[in-house]
Amino acid sequence: MPILLGGCEMVVMNPTGDIAVQQRNLILFSTGVMLLIIVPVMVLTVLFAWRYRRGNPNKVYDPNFDHSTTLELVIWACPLLIIIALSVVTWTSTHLLDPFRPLERLSAGRPLAANTKPLEVQVVALDWKWLFIYPEQGIATVNELALPVDVPVHFSITSTSQFSTFYAPTMAGMIYAMPGMKSVLNAVLNAPGESWGFSGNYTGRGHSDMRFKLRGLAPADFDRWVARVKTSKDGALATASYIALEQPSIKEPVQYFGSVMPGLFERALNRCVAPGTPCMVDVMRRDMARSGGDMPGRSAAPLHGNTPTPAIFKAPEDKGTGPNVTKPAKPGAPGERKQGDPRNRDMSATQPFLAPGALRTVRV
Repeated sequence: MPILLGGCEMVVMNPTGDIAVQQRNLILFSTGVMLLIIVPVMVLTVLFAWRYRRGNPNKVYDPNFDHSTTLELVIWACPLLIIIALSVVTWTSTHLLDPFRPLERLSAGRPLAANTKPLEVQVVALDWKWLFIYPEQGIATVNELALPVDVPVHFSITSTSQFSTFYAPTMAGMIYAMPGMKSVLNAVLNAPGESWGFSGNYTGRGHSDMRFKLRGLAPADFDRWVARVKTSKDGALATASYIALEQPSIKEPVQYFGSVMPGLFERALNRCVAPGTPCMVDVMRRDMARSGGDMPGRSAAPLHGNTPTPAIFKAPEDKGTGPNVTKPAKPGAPGERKQGDPRNRDMSATQPFLAPGALRTVRV
């Protein structure tokens, strides 16, 4: 078994980013607290089986035992305390590790300086590859994400056609990339080195190869990397090159684009990169204008006529009448048998089950 596990790398347990470190610690704490119950139960199971075995001459048999206050307190108090501890940790960590929450520190004991501007990175999940746009640097890459160490990063994430998940285990948790929607992630890398990121959501044929290289670089090395990308031979990322890149492909090699068309991420987000395609934001703006400023919905006014009055608020004479479809088929009290007849209570065999071919009789 150790030989088979020798090729596994526990990247989640060996993070290089502060958000991933906090998530790792949360996993360890939760596992340790739950083991406070699991380990004693497993030990006591073996101990009880050995102590109360048939061949033990020193066993105690008490047929009149029915209650133990001490045992009840242990059985109920210990799980309750564990649930309370996990609930508190879950509540606090849910807010502290919110991906939309700006970072407040670089790592434990290293608060983030005031007015620190994060690095902006825009992420587009394609089929089946990753596009990273650096708007401030004016460059873009495919399947390679380079970040400076100890610099906060603000990710804006979307997708072109499928639900994917942006997941770099050594940096932060898994964030959904959704068509027509923008997700946000704030994270930081604290150590140089290389690792991998991928999509944790199955998206079809090329899903297994939808991976990207995550590189942590010193600030000076990051500047040199940006300069190298700017002089790349892959050229500029414009409308035509983006549309070609958007086509499904598997095992796409790393590509560098020395310049990027302004506003490309917003057009990808609004699904209007192709010429002549209306942007989602423009379509919604026109819909709002036609509906008097409100988005169409339950509370919006109809495009034609007045809002109808619900039937519950109408007067009886305004509601009209219709056939009564629930009244009994025959007049009088329900049922054909006299009051008190025991057969009125027998509802179990009104249509008894018969073998195939048997004649059905009618009960009277």
